[in-house]
Amino acid sequence: MVESVRVPILASWERCQTAGLDPERFEVPYTDDLDPAGALVRAAGPVLDRLAGTLSGTRTAVLLTDDRGLVIDRRAAEPPLLPALDRVRLAPGFSYHELDAGTNGIGTALAARQPVRVSGEEHFSAALRGFTCYGVPVRHPVSGRVEGVLDLTSRYGDAHPLMAELARGCALAIEQRLLEECGERERALLHGYLTAEHRATTAPSLLLDGAGRFQGVGPPAGLSDGDESALTETAAGLIAAGRRETLQLPLSHGRTAHLLCRPLAGGAVVEVSVPGDPGSPGGGTGAAARRPLLVGEAGVGRIAVAARRRLELLSDAALRIGTTLDVPRTAREIVEAAVPRFADHATVDLFCPVLHGTAPVDPGAELRRVAASGAAPGAAYGPHARGEPIRLVPGSPQARALCGGSAVRDTSPGPDGQPRAVIAVPLRARDTLLGVATFQRAARNEPFADDDLTLARDLAARAAVCIDNARLFTREHHLALELQRSLLPRGVPEQHAVDVAHRYLPAARGRVGGDWFDVIPLSGARVALVVGDVVGHGIHAAAAMGRLRTAVHNFSALDLPPDELLGRLDDLVVRLDDENGTGPGLAGATCLYAVYDPVTWRCQLARAGHPPPALLAPDGEVRFPDLPAGPPLGLGGLPFETAEFAVPEGSGIVLYTDGLIEGRHLDPDTGMRRLGRALAAVPRGCPPEEVCAALEASLRPAPSADDVVLLVARTRTLDERQVAGWDVPDDPAAVSALRSAITRRLRAWGLEELTFTTELIASELITNAIRHGAGPVRATLLRDRALVFEVADASGTSPRLRRAATTDEGGRGIFLVAQLCRRWGTRYTDHGKVIWTEQQLPA
Repeated sequence: MVESVRVPILASWERCQTAGLDPERFEVPYTDDLDPAGALVRAAGPVLDRLAGTLSGTRTAVLLTDDRGLVIDRRAAEPPLLPALDRVRLAPGFSYHELDAGTNGIGTALAARQPVRVSGEEHFSAALRGFTCYGVPVRHPVSGRVEGVLDLTSRYGDAHPLMAELARGCALAIEQRLLEECGERERALLHGYLTAEHRATTAPSLLLDGAGRFQGVGPPAGLSDGDESALTETAAGLIAAGRRETLQLPLSHGRTAHLLCRPLAGGAVVEVSVPGDPGSPGGGTGAAARRPLLVGEAGVGRIAVAARRRLELLSDAALRIGTTLDVPRTAREIVEAAVPRFADHATVDLFCPVLHGTAPVDPGAELRRVAASGAAPGAAYGPHARGEPIRLVPGSPQARALCGGSAVRDTSPGPDGQPRAVIAVPLRARDTLLGVATFQRAARNEPFADDDLTLARDLAARAAVCIDNARLFTREHHLALELQRSLLPRGVPEQHAVDVAHRYLPAARGRVGGDWFDVIPLSGARVALVVGDVVGHGIHAAAAMGRLRTAVHNFSALDLPPDELLGRLDDLVVRLDDENGTGPGLAGATCLYAVYDPVTWRCQLARAGHPPPALLAPDGEVRFPDLPAGPPLGLGGLPFETAEFAVPEGSGIVLYTDGLIEGRHLDPDTGMRRLGRALAAVPRGCPPEEVCAALEASLRPAPSADDVVLLVARTRTLDERQVAGWDVPDDPAAVSALRSAITRRLRAWGLEELTFTTELIASELITNAIRHGAGPVRATLLRDRALVFEVADASGTSPRLRRAATTDEGGRGIFLVAQLCRRWGTRYTDHGKVIWTEQQLPA
């Protein structure tokens, strides 16, 4: 159960247990030490009135607490809820601090200093488990100190998903009213300064303008935006110091501003004069030329608020942007971080090559809208939906930002004629231009200032690095994926021993793995079925998989028994890892190699640390054969074992990798039982393709952390009409009788045109076996996808192809055989060897 608990709740439970709270005992302390006229109560009053009206008719209570968790105000939309709240003492004067009431929306929000939802069984105390509560800390807008918590509480069954957004919005409204109170104090400070200086008769208006600044207080007119920002930030620093001080600040065009900080009771004021400033009284540089620039407390009022909010936005953006290495996801995180805290609407447009992992080289490459968020007039951007190509209007902020390579702030009316405030910032990282981010504020809101332009640049710079990281990962992923696809079989080769279907299911998030499979035709109408798994993911795993698959192909051409083939593969892995040194190696890879013979109906298997196959009998019975596991590849020096068993015609051989039966919450034994049940549920006689689809649907409904290979083979057999065999006496005269028997068999199969070449091949191979081999000798003729002729004897000596000299009396027989057939070779058995040849069947 603990694994399913959310992290904030689990952390709260641990704090409650450490404090020694008893879940079955609920007692919360009471105090009458409340401040009914405090700043928080005054600021929250109108907001709570509106909120109570909004919740009228619902069964939700509105509560406000101070920074100690004491409830100082409670408003319930429906009276029937009040008795339930009174029973748990959720009323003014009672403490809902986490150390008093356990995990709850109020106390846990104070402890975590962030919004928190606590629902039902998540409450630590049993008395509160019938409720759902959502608490949001209320911070002082200047200092950032948590002043209290706004909490919405309802019964567990009456909770509404909009509680979270409603609580957040009301907490922000309370913080805004606290900020307005700061403005009132600033007005009082300014009035005291003007009165002390005997300037009340000439005092400018003490009203705040729409941007939150005092009218008549601020930088002199005629200064650039950069000069205004520098003056304001310097004045904020002087007020924060709180002592009398003068300094000079260089401005543009060679001018110098003179600043004087005058301490006041509870704050300070900064005066400024600029030589030659026509807006200053007297137009000179003396005392009469000074004017108020900034007034405030040590927290510097609204300047501190703006700076803190910018830092909070950048801090949150650093945590929210770049959580994955997915380009579209990263773009969405950018706009979600900016809206609504910084802008009302935001978009990210990227060059198309970036989405595919490459760097754009053509500045005129097509842009595509990757992310958009917010609700602003769409005409300012054009009616582009996510994923659509973007056609930039010449002279638009985005076009100017891309062409100029720097951020553009624009306040001109949009295409719809409505006023707008727009910042367009090019997204550039590592000297690569990736696209453009655009931020817009509605006409009713404050336009972007210089600090906002700086913030947009910082936000875009961080975002561009995250997007470029995702682009580079996408490029590597595509390379690894292409490498893997090129190394996996593109199709199943022609063979008549089994009907085959296969699946390759990639891991979650498209991670490239090292799982592979193969179907390899062997001599004598046999077929090899191979499944393997390389440890790890990425391009190294894909490359390692290709090396192992190539090695298995080469070793299978030698017609080795499964255990010997895995032994040679293990030696190869050891050698390759020794050559590789400290880099990623092949050790730990697993493999299963199976050989099915449709003539004898038998299957030989050996595995190197790989899960065992499943056998689906024609009657629907499912079993996992007792097959020695064997060590994984790369350990060296340990033997492998081959198991052999009969496989009736129509049986299913199911090979797979561990991703099908293992998972985060699934052990291999449980996974194999699930696989057995899924196979047993498959209707009898289903073709392999339908079996693959059924297993994929029942065992792999969602992406997992590992990739999966699934190979299903339905066995077939060669009946007596396709096979002919003869025991050959140890007498060269027997060759003539054998040729006659072969001719009759070919005539019965309708292959008369192969009679001459087959007789020559048979004569040469039988003669060699009698002269140079050891008895008994047996000849076999198979009609499969090719005409196969085999000669088996008890000798371990194999003939070899060589070029005979003109003086040699022999040595030309095998050369002649190689010229007459398509393929030929030797395979060794427990009783000797088999020389085989294949001839192409007539069209």
